[in-house]
Amino acid sequence: MYRTKTCGELRASDNGSVVTLAGWVQRSRKMGGMTFVDLRDRYGITQLVFNEAVDKELCERANKLGREYCVQVTGKVCERESKNANMPTGDIEVIASELNVLSESLTPPFTIEDNTDGGDDIRMKYRYLDLRRAAVRRNLELRHRMTILIRNFLDSKQFIEVETPILIGSTPEGARDFVVPSRMNPGQFYALPQSPQTLKQLLMVSGFDRYFQIAKCFRDEDLRADRQPEFTQIDCEMSFVDQDDVIDLFEEMARHLFREIRGVELPKLQQMTWHEAMRRFGSDKPDLRFGMEFVELMDVLKTGAFPVFDSAEYIGGICVPGCASYTRKQLDQLTDFVKRPQIGAKGLVYVKYNADGSVKSSIDKFYGPEVFQKLKEKMGASDGDLVLILSGDKPNKARTQLCALRLEMGDRLGLRDKDRFECLWIVDFPLFEWSDEEQRLMSTHHPFTMPNPDDIPLLDEHPERVRAKAYDFVCNGIEVGGGSLRIHDGKLQEKMFGILGFTPEKAMAQFGFLINAFKYGAPPHAGLAFGLDRFVSIMAGLDSIRDCIAFPKNNSGRDVMLDAPGVLDVKQLEELHLKVDLGQE
Repeated sequence: MYRTKTCGELRASDNGSVVTLAGWVQRSRKMGGMTFVDLRDRYGITQLVFNEAVDKELCERANKLGREYCVQVTGKVCERESKNANMPTGDIEVIASELNVLSESLTPPFTIEDNTDGGDDIRMKYRYLDLRRAAVRRNLELRHRMTILIRNFLDSKQFIEVETPILIGSTPEGARDFVVPSRMNPGQFYALPQSPQTLKQLLMVSGFDRYFQIAKCFRDEDLRADRQPEFTQIDCEMSFVDQDDVIDLFEEMARHLFREIRGVELPKLQQMTWHEAMRRFGSDKPDLRFGMEFVELMDVLKTGAFPVFDSAEYIGGICVPGCASYTRKQLDQLTDFVKRPQIGAKGLVYVKYNADGSVKSSIDKFYGPEVFQKLKEKMGASDGDLVLILSGDKPNKARTQLCALRLEMGDRLGLRDKDRFECLWIVDFPLFEWSDEEQRLMSTHHPFTMPNPDDIPLLDEHPERVRAKAYDFVCNGIEVGGGSLRIHDGKLQEKMFGILGFTPEKAMAQFGFLINAFKYGAPPHAGLAFGLDRFVSIMAGLDSIRDCIAFPKNNSGRDVMLDAPGVLDVKQLEELHLKVDLGQE
């Protein structure tokens, strides 16, 4: 055997035993006639001691060890005179008697330590070295533990894990597909699944009753901190259930995970409608760890005194406690923040209710003291508070801008504590949303989402007012999971396709397999999918899901370690009957 113990398990009780360890050289240091080497493996670090007075040749060989050399060492466990309380193995050291260099190493491009000197790009290029760092490894160990807990929980609830295919047909709804050319079917393409949506519905038609899968999914979307081109879902579907059944079961699973992973007891979670979430927080994934709820101010400020407000369809504000002391420079920074292209506000109005009772505002020449007093009462502001106000001609767009400002203030004031968890369900989403790009109604979730039965009469004349039987699980301002009841009635599904602009022929071409399956006794069914990467990142307190994925892509969708995507050679293109035309540069 290469080792009899790992580098993380020796303790004072092992004193006197002879052991063989194997791992990587974390660091070495020479002190007088002694050389000390920290040996690391997945399980921890053990200090090795080479004594020149005992074995000069062995000590000289140890002095030639470089960082990240892979070595095997045999020696005797001894209790340390100066113990290291910061290491689990800090009570002992191994007095080396044999040294075998298994593999030499070049000097690594960054230090393999928690506080590394490597930037994101270099660490992603050498990800196999980055994964040696304990901080990164712990994230993947947490991910492993969560998947085991999830599998065991769902197994206890009679779910069956079923793998669904990766090569499927392309569908037009949702995000862009990644496509794969078929050599055996020239001119035709597979798509990689954005989710196993239709396949898990077919499993319900098949009578599987309860399905789950830790499923790889693919979406060709612009990237950000919580989005990767390939990601993992905890994908689930159930038959003969209603919305409350699904919410109750997966709330129980979330409670189980928080208890086991973080030692946190989640209370019974509130359910907030989409309209209420947008009105109070400007977001369908509100962060409830802090206040600063929106207050609508049309009745206070739309008085004919200030043209910007008088022409607005929405005026809303947040009260930021204790920030009336903000300087002009800080307020200008906030104005620049909301004017950024990704937020898109035209400006920002502030009102400072100073600690001495005075009022200072960017609009004080338009309004008298009585209006500012009324505003103070409406906002629930106190002396020392800062009120920030945005307006616009599209209410939900203005609310979204105000949401970005609220989250920015939460960050600035340190109110978004990663060790505090506020979860809730968002329900009653709109069934449809208008697409400016497509100039038509699109499914808010997907075309198979069940309309609220109370709203079905509105489908013909006012589809934009129809609510969906859909639900999202939100934690700390992040959408962690979501799902819906599915349409299982063929005639209702046909009507949905019609509203979405599908001709019967087009619907049959895209979804004929599902339409036909529903002709054979489809049960009522519903489902939900959690984003595993997001869930793990919340549990680990990470800022990006990349840190809990073994081999992630960068923000351009590139794997800089594998240098992918890349070009194909001419022979491969010919076999696939493809020509590449990048057009004019």
